[in-house]
Amino acid sequence: MRVFVTGASGWIGSAVVPELLAAGHHVVGLARSEAAAARVAALGAEVRRGDLADTAGLVEAAAKSDGVVHLGYHHDFSQMTEAAAQDRAAVDAMSAELVGKPFLFASGLVGVRFEDERPESGDHPRVANTATALALADRGVRVVAVRFAPTVHGRGDHGFVAELARVARERGVSAYVGDGSGAWAAVHRSDAARLVRLALEGAAAGTAVHAVAEQGVPTRQIAEAIGRGLGVPVESIPADRAAERLGWIGGFFAMDLTASSDQTRTALGWEPIGPTLLEDLEAGYYTAG
Repeated sequence: MRVFVTGASGWIGSAVVPELLAAGHHVVGLARSEAAAARVAALGAEVRRGDLADTAGLVEAAAKSDGVVHLGYHHDFSQMTEAAAQDRAAVDAMSAELVGKPFLFASGLVGVRFEDERPESGDHPRVANTATALALADRGVRVVAVRFAPTVHGRGDHGFVAELARVARERGVSAYVGDGSGAWAAVHRSDAARLVRLALEGAAAGTAVHAVAEQGVPTRQIAEAIGRGLGVPVESIPADRAAERLGWIGGFFAMDLTASSDQTRTALGWEPIGPTLLEDLEAGYYTAG
């Protein structure tokens, strides 16, 4: 299968590309810069220069492909509305060329715990895009939402957990919100990549799959592991001071983002085998240096 991948040089995309190649697929990776193009080429994929704003280029790439894995997104929390609008335009552009073909797109777990749940579109500007994209199944597109755990972890991760570690290092204390009983779902990067490949090859149209290996890792345990790794104290902070003490990540760390992947595992035969989040934390991937 010739597969067009947006976000091919990113944290998840750069694991998905070799997973698809190893399974015998021909991968074309979107790259918006020379550096990104070099990373995609080094993975063994064909490079297509462009970005998500180039809708004409996206249409052409989708038309030449047997399927699309849409992982690219403009992750700027100061421009959430603009980012969601760009993503909507990209989805609209590519979907016109994907009737009868698989179309996977990245989503999150805000507002849902189970695969068959559909969150209210007002929960987040990106959520409305998910509802719109899943409706493409009615037009004959084998569209699948891949809902990733809030932390897709592993060596080299620069996401949410890395930000928590950065704040703890900077402030000399690792904090959790309230009693720390809130929890985050988690998945190792390699397991997430394998799920993408399985969903591309066999997930049913109009469904959501959950890239969730651990249903919920208590936030207190995450903070304690960061504290041990950095050699700093651990403390609880009240929810109304989360943003003040943790910055922009505070609001996310205060959220309970647990989710099940039972339906995903049954439907696709996916069984996570990678390290747990706490194992990666204890290995020093987030606190070394």
